Amino acid sequence: MKLKLLILVCIICVSCKKETTVDKSKTLPFYNSEEFTPEWISESDAKYSKIHTIAPFEFINQNGKKITNKDFENKIYIVDFFFTTCTSICPILSKNMALIQEAYINDSEVLMLSHSVMPWVDSVDKVKEYATDNNAIDNKWHLVTGKRDAIYKIARSSYFADEDFKKTKDENEFIHTENFVLIDKKGRIRGVYNGTLSLDMSRLKRHLKLLKKES
Repeated sequence: MKLKLLILVCIICVSCKKETTVDKSKTLPFYNSEEFTPEWISESDAKYSKIHTIAPFEFINQNGKKITNKDFENKIYIVDFFFTTCTSICPILSKNMALIQEAYINDSEVLMLSHSVMPWVDSVDKVKEYATDNNAIDNKWHLVTGKRDAIYKIARSSYFADEDFKKTKDENEFIHTENFVLIDKKGRIRGVYNGTLSLDMSRLKRHLKLLKKES
């Protein structure tokens, strides 16, 4: 009797394990903390309902239009951070964003979102000029400005985009990151990439294909 009970328990354990196993070759992980530790979580896992999501937001894009998280519902989108007077990494980031835009120009599921980290300088007019210079397509690639506190909060708390803040916890620290962050249709982080590296841009495109199949 004890042997039968043991066998039954083993069968149940194996079944549960199979049910929660995720094929890592066919799906992307989730990122739930600023450490960017990848976690593969199946829908049957109790942790699935607690996966980190991007907080609600409201900013103004290059056309003076209010943009909120509602505009990105059921969309896959790529996020980065820039400022119009940046002469170091920002031109490279924007060039690579433009290449992503071109690759998915006819794909309504994929959008781009770039936040100015110097909104006290980057007025709507300046952002519009920057968007035009980088061939941003309206309603495809939103370049936004807004209140500093709101942008910095979402960068740090939602996108985990500021590595220096993780170390210093200094809210006055200027954000300057090369990260591209991939967000799925439910507002969850599915990938992080160095937006200045062509190798990482190729990886991002591969991951986009996986994410589209998943969704």
